[in-house]
Amino acid sequence: MELNDAPKIGPVIQKERKERHLTLDRLAAISGVSRSMLSQIERGEANPTFAVLWSLTQALGIDFAQLIAGGITHQKKTDAIDLVSLALTPEIKSPEGAWRLRILSPPALAGRVEWYEVEIAPGCKLQSAPHAPGTFEHLTAHTDGLCVETEHGRQALKTGETARYRADVGHEISNTSTELAKALMVVLYEQDA
Repeated sequence: MELNDAPKIGPVIQKERKERHLTLDRLAAISGVSRSMLSQIERGEANPTFAVLWSLTQALGIDFAQLIAGGITHQKKTDAIDLVSLALTPEIKSPEGAWRLRILSPPALAGRVEWYEVEIAPGCKLQSAPHAPGTFEHLTAHTDGLCVETEHGRQALKTGETARYRADVGHEISNTSTELAKALMVVLYEQDA
């Protein structure tokens, strides 16, 4: 390798993304890196910053040093405990601060089963477009005031209650209370037979 040769990380990122059955859009949501930047990185048309690479390695669950070296080895001790600190837990926030989702599930399960810590500000809502066909969400309220609405109905939740509903239609979770509302959301995607 010549001194000026940069490591070819685009093909590695693309391979790891595809092995996890992630679309560019899904990896963008998990990592916080824009879809267009991901596409450019995979094609070798962008020179990503350290922060962008760090976000991608955390989202894909791969070792940063191995990415830079150009190869990923999947050698993990089977008895190891994988700890993700709060600072490294990916989150998605609404621009205006109405809601926040912390992604608690491992990146390798994205597109199959995912779980999130949900926070919605008083009087605000989290609106979602339809997910893939056969997708269901399970929302367990940690506080009062949450309400789930889909084209199939509306359901208010009290602390400790769980709403299970189709998420392959437009749906929203609103906070009707005057306090911050919190919940655990599990998203189950239908798997091909």
